[in-house]
Amino acid sequence: MTKIDLITGILGSGKTTFLKHYARRLMAMGQRIAILENDFGAVNVDMMILQDLKCDNCELAMVAGGGDADCHRRRFKTQLISLGMQHFDRVIVEPSGIFDMDEFFDTIHESPLDRWFEVGSVLTIIDAETDDVLPEQMEYLFASEAACCGKLILSKRDSFPDESDQQVTERVLSHLNRALTGIKCDRSFTEKDLLIRDWDSLTDSDFTALASAGYRGSAYIKRYHPGDMISGVHYFMNIAMAHGLIVPTIEKILTDPGCGRIMRVKGSLPDGCGGWLKINATREKTELSPVNEGQAVIIVIGDDISREHIDGILREVNTNSEYVSI
Repeated sequence: MTKIDLITGILGSGKTTFLKHYARRLMAMGQRIAILENDFGAVNVDMMILQDLKCDNCELAMVAGGGDADCHRRRFKTQLISLGMQHFDRVIVEPSGIFDMDEFFDTIHESPLDRWFEVGSVLTIIDAETDDVLPEQMEYLFASEAACCGKLILSKRDSFPDESDQQVTERVLSHLNRALTGIKCDRSFTEKDLLIRDWDSLTDSDFTALASAGYRGSAYIKRYHPGDMISGVHYFMNIAMAHGLIVPTIEKILTDPGCGRIMRVKGSLPDGCGGWLKINATREKTELSPVNEGQAVIIVIGDDISREHIDGILREVNTNSEYVSI
């Protein structure tokens, strides 16, 4: 049977960055893998970021949009059937940060998938920069996407050089366990459940342990469905602007109350020299980095997002006449 892994974590936690480390190490260990990006949005920038993994031993597949939740779930199953028939050693599923865990487990146990796949590991990326108090719906996602995991993996540890590993661990786990109590989950994480290491220094034995971390059948109260979320994603496409305007524009979107409560802005834009810049921004910092391929899109993640207000900000600086927002 093909092992199938699920990598979860709330919006902006670092799932795609970790997935690239994980996938490369699996391939280096001789495995033939597929990566399935499962996103409720209309555009998947993470798929573009993963293009450099594509090779004879790594196939990339995607589920995006799909109308209502039932339609999306059917498309998810269809993609898994296609991958199951190809007999990969391992399939890695990276869902959107707004994700119903039941979609994964229920689908995997449906015929014929139950004959082709067995769950390898559920790995949850937990961001060291996560606010100690999150909006109610994000707090639910924070807890529910970790409740069943076999291992927690800390991201962005280097953002807190003045804190010891013990201090970071206690802070992060205190928040997570409080969130789990809020959804009536009886699971409580301890420091042995958390991997707190620089991802570049992880060894083959570390990745072997992660690939066999398994999952836990934890129960909790299901407070929301993806379609009920005010936490959401909007896409602003066909954008071009002067390089010097990118960071100020992104920071304005993040801080202007008229845009909503914005938690993250990501995407890619042309750099003006024939290349592309990947954008990854939170209120704490804005990162621009060159990438080989891109699509002119800015993705805004947050609560009660005002698409119209963000439209106004972008139209002031955008020079692409084909601009559209979704």
